Amino acid sequence: MGFISKVQVIQRGEINRQFYFICPAPLAQALEIEKGENIEWVVVDKMTLMIRRVGQQEVTPEKADKKVKGRKRGEHDR
Repeated sequence: MGFISKVQVIQRGEINRQFYFICPAPLAQALEIEKGENIEWVVVDKMTLMIRRVGQQEVTPEKADKKVKGRKRGEHDR
């Protein structure tokens, strides 16, 4: 499943431009992305851009199962 998002550009003066890539809320929730989290942008080729979490431990399927056990659907850590 994919999510479509538009690129936004903020123009500051004649030279400075900043591009914003918006992550849709359902995708951020599914990935458990948190405010202030660091990500790395990786250019695979001109048609493929990948983001990778920086400084996060990789979660294996076994660890993910243990983490979710005992929770009701939609319940989040606070």
